Amino acid sequence: MKRAIIAAVFLAIGVACFVAYQTFVLKAAEAPAQQQRAQPAVPVVVASVARKSIPIRLDAIGNVQAIATVAVKSRVDGEVAQVKVADGQEVKSGDVLFVLDTRAIEAQLKQAQANLAHDRALLANAQRDVDRLRPLIQKRDVSQQAFDLATATAASLDATVKADEAAIQNLQVQITYYTIRAPIDGRLGFVTLKAGNDVKAQDVITMVTINQMRPIYVSFAVPQRELPAVRAAVAKGTVPVSVRVPNDPAGEIPGRLDFIDNQVDVATGTIQLKAIFGNRDERLWPGNFVNVQMTLGVQEDAIVVPAAAVQVGQNGSYVFVIKSDNTAEIRQVTVSRTVEGSAIVAKGLSEGERVVTDGQLRLNNGTRVEIRTSAQAPAKTERNS
Repeated sequence: MKRAIIAAVFLAIGVACFVAYQTFVLKAAEAPAQQQRAQPAVPVVVASVARKSIPIRLDAIGNVQAIATVAVKSRVDGEVAQVKVADGQEVKSGDVLFVLDTRAIEAQLKQAQANLAHDRALLANAQRDVDRLRPLIQKRDVSQQAFDLATATAASLDATVKADEAAIQNLQVQITYYTIRAPIDGRLGFVTLKAGNDVKAQDVITMVTINQMRPIYVSFAVPQRELPAVRAAVAKGTVPVSVRVPNDPAGEIPGRLDFIDNQVDVATGTIQLKAIFGNRDERLWPGNFVNVQMTLGVQEDAIVVPAAAVQVGQNGSYVFVIKSDNTAEIRQVTVSRTVEGSAIVAKGLSEGERVVTDGQLRLNNGTRVEIRTSAQAPAKTERNS
């Protein structure tokens, strides 16, 4: 009898455990699945994967550089008598910048001219002596020595006259140095010397600096891996380059590639390039940093998606592809480059597939979605954990 009671108790305990398992464990396991089925679809905006022709462009940060920069210095010693220009003035080649005091050099020129006149008079007299002695030497009325001396004197004076003429030419050249002119077209910087200042030949002090403004260079660097493509584009013809000046509402400035450096910078692994611009309106200013865009050609039949569709994770770039049953699938992709808001996908997508461009933060693999237009785009929230 006692054993029957014990068996009945164990049986009752087993039944109770089974009922509890059915009630709590299985119900708890079914709850997430039911919640998953009951969870509403996530609203998203999608775009179709397209195949089209896309320009091959390289973007870089460039620096505006003057093609020619001249530091104006004096080639002679003197005093600045007149300053003919103002700070920042635009000048043309040949315009007078400074005039130095010429009184001393003019006095030297007059002295040299007087010496020339004196030596020419002596030469004329010596030549007359030679002319008088020539017939007499034939009659042996004068000695050969006297005739040779007269001839040598005339030759010596002729050399002296030529030396005087050379000295005058030198002074005439030097006197031009006292009027300092602009060697190029350009714009002046700050005029450091004013009237009354003394200057010395090849002094370390620059009187003024001239920067050529038209045309002008923009220097920029691209990775060395792009060099073959750049050279191939140059071989085909003119390579267009455009720049944008920050905070300039006028838009892009067109130009062309003009120079490729003859070596790669081993420290940075980049190659230096220069583009030339007409700069008629002087929107490009030496020293400015600008955004550069160089077009190397056109890539035909490129797979293109909006750049907003591409996300970056621990394993690289990925997108959410919407399958036919309106569920999301994470797809790893390889993006070759981005052009004007479009990402060119080298691997991972096919034409016609749909990718999410807005609403990715709430998506996971298998999440059901509700496709909306951009006007109905969901507010961005943090992804559910």
